[in-house]
Parts: sequence; structure tokens; C-alpha cells
Amino acid sequence: MITTDALVLHAFDYRETSRIVRLVTRELGIVSAIARGARRPRSKFGAALDLFASGEAQLVTTMGRDLHILNAFEATKSRPALAESLDRFAAAAALAELLLRFAPEQEDPGLLDTVTDALDAIALAPKGEAEPVALGGAWCLVAELGFAPSLDACVSCHAAIDPAVAVSFHHRAGGALCAACARQARGARTLPPAARDAIRAWLGRQVPPPLDDLSLRAHQRLLREFLEEHLTDGGRPLRALLAWERHEVDA
Repeated sequence: MITTDALVLHAFDYRETSRIVRLVTRELGIVSAIARGARRPRSKFGAALDLFASGEAQLVTTMGRDLHILNAFEATKSRPALAESLDRFAAAAALAELLLRFAPEQEDPGLLDTVTDALDAIALAPKGEAEPVALGGAWCLVAELGFAPSLDACVSCHAAIDPAVAVSFHHRAGGALCAACARQARGARTLPPAARDAIRAWLGRQVPPPLDDLSLRAHQRLLREFLEEHLTDGGRPLRALLAWERHEVDA
């Protein structure tokens, strides 16, 4: 049995009395586990397995099996504010999808800490202002996974790039291209200096200057396209990220 800090990323009912949960854990990375009897009226789990709840999980693991047994889950923090507005919930769901699709099933304490900090920040964001907070959390998760884009040096020839100029941002190459390399690449997107500044700030866990709605939508699209190029498994669409990108912000 392993006892580890964990956070609930996804949960669904299984048969009549149980639930299957997807957790990001400190000791094991992303795991799937069955909580037997979790749906019974007097279940020992109670409401502990709410979506985006943090706690201490007791897992019974079996070598070679993808589905472990969740013996207990003691919740230490729930985040009901994430369900109080569409923009917060959509942003949190997008981060959960990023981890569920791309995080490895191996120890990586940084993933749990990064997503926990991001969800806490989203929960505290004023109604209608979750997008920039979530974008920062998403880029930090990308960096934790080892796929942070190059912004200040050409990803192809490694030449330094003036931070005050617009650059060609190439998803497949992994970031910014200098003018010479950009002429030989197809499919690059122009990235203005202000957009580079914002991504640089998010990767550095800092707050960028305020962004208008059009800029936020462009950043959401840039993030999704970058993930689709580098991380998408089997060509499946990133449904939560698409929904987050397209939803109407609460008034």
C-alpha cells in the first residue's frame, strides 16, 4: 500500500456502488483507481472524491495493472469555487485534460504542485477573469512536462532574437525562429512582442500585463495548437481545451 498526496482530476460511476477516479499523485504521477463502495449511502469516502479535491490517498497497487484500488482518501481541501462560474470550471477542466492526456504514470512531484497552485489561483480569480490565470498554469505544466517553447533564441539555429521584434512561432519546431530560419519554414505563426512577453511571464510564474479578450482567445488557440503538435496522442481532439477556447465568458 502507498500513501501519497493526490488531487482528483476525473471521476465516473462504475457499476452500482463504485467509482473510478483519475488522480495526479506525488509518488506515482497519474493513476487510475477504483473506489469500491464509494456510491453507497454510508460510504467511507463520503464527498471526499469531489472533482478537483486534494487529499491523502491510500492506494493498493498491483504490478502490471493499470487500475489500482483506492483504499481511502482523506480530503484536505475542496475547491467549490471552481464550479461557481463557467469560466473557472472550463479553465480547470482544460488543465485537468492536459495532465490526463500527457502526464506520465511516474513520480513527478512538480506536476502535483504546479496544478494545485494553478487550481487554487483559478478558484480565487474574479468571475470572468480566469483565462489569464489558467493560461499561466497551463504553460507551467507544459514546462514541467519538458516541452516549454523557445522564445528568445531561434529554436533552429539558436541565434539570439531581439525581444522587441515580432517573430515567427513554429509549433512543430518548438518555438520562435529567427528571420533567416523562418524563411525556410512553413506553417509558422507571427508572434508579436507583447505575446512573447506574456508567455515569458507565464513560464516564469509571473503575471503579464492585462490582455484584451481577443488576445486571450489568440493565446488559448496558440496553446492548443502547440499541444496538438507536440503532445496529442493518436490524433484525438483536446475536447476540454476546445470548449474552454470557445465558451462565452460569464457576464
